[in-house]
Amino acid sequence: MHRAPTSFVRSRYHRPRTAAITLASGLAMFAAASASAQSAPTKPPPVIDIHVHTFGGGPGLPPMCPFPPQFLASDPKTKEGTIGWSDQNCVLPLKGAATPDDYMKEVLADYERLNVTAVVMGDEASVNKWKAAAPNRIIKGTSFTNAPGAGKYESLEKLRAAYTTGGFKVMGEIGLQYEGISPSDTSVDRYFALAEELDIPVGIHMGTGGSGRANIGSPKFRGSMGNPLLLEDLLARHPKLRVWVMHAGYPMIDNMLTLLQANSHVYVDVAGLIWSYPRKEVDSYIQRLVEAGFEDRVMFGTDQLVWPKLMELSIEVIDRASYLTPQQKRDILYNNAARFLRLDKSTTTSSNGTAGK
Repeated sequence: MHRAPTSFVRSRYHRPRTAAITLASGLAMFAAASASAQSAPTKPPPVIDIHVHTFGGGPGLPPMCPFPPQFLASDPKTKEGTIGWSDQNCVLPLKGAATPDDYMKEVLADYERLNVTAVVMGDEASVNKWKAAAPNRIIKGTSFTNAPGAGKYESLEKLRAAYTTGGFKVMGEIGLQYEGISPSDTSVDRYFALAEELDIPVGIHMGTGGSGRANIGSPKFRGSMGNPLLLEDLLARHPKLRVWVMHAGYPMIDNMLTLLQANSHVYVDVAGLIWSYPRKEVDSYIQRLVEAGFEDRVMFGTDQLVWPKLMELSIEVIDRASYLTPQQKRDILYNNAARFLRLDKSTTTSSNGTAGK
């Protein structure tokens, strides 16, 4: 809005000079206030990242280019790296943070800028540190397997205390696949029984892992233990258990769809998958989940670790997906997780980012 000329005001309304000046001044102030309001930054619509880790930051961490186009073969006679991603010359590689504190600060700064609430998982001490740094942004999660592949489990009593008096709301990430163990194995059933008793949602790693070299870096990892249908016995024993399949069981899409069709309270996240596979493959997998009719059970996640700038990159994968409607994007980025976690219903958002029921 432009300031109205004083001469225009005087000639049109035939008012005294003082009145005209007063009116013009008021119009100018209104115009300035309006311009200021228009230039103020708009808060982005809310996002829930249901899959974040506390570990990250340290010397010597290499930069990473997302969406690797290829997983390279290796020769057992040579020294094999633990990551099989092919090299890329991307324009803006993601860089690791110098220290764990820097990692946390950088990630939390992006949460404020991008309006993100995150389920942050790890050992109790590290998660509590994140919660103290950003109390309104963090939902606390911990598990009986906080070190994938280690085979050391937290006591049932310690976990019960974490969920009943320690403020923890989620059990995850449960990385039994890295130990070659099925989630339905009765040796760990007591933990799922606890989650069902306390009505704690559970996140189970299934599918992707090892960055194309699981046989090198994670010798106990078994791809077969990522089959989503291995959850069926667990779900039958614990019919009230709330489960989400991390990484959406990639690449076992047919079995994932079979499980979702048979169990209406099972959800998935697209974490890890969303940036660590070829972009066309990422879009194809998410599109298949949505077009099969399960759009209300797909939740956004990054598998945030090591590289602090994964968040904005991952959000853009959903925001720019031509195969999703505006409302489907909002549901994946926020509403589905809000429902699964049983957050306040008033926080759900429509396709234009406004609050709704």
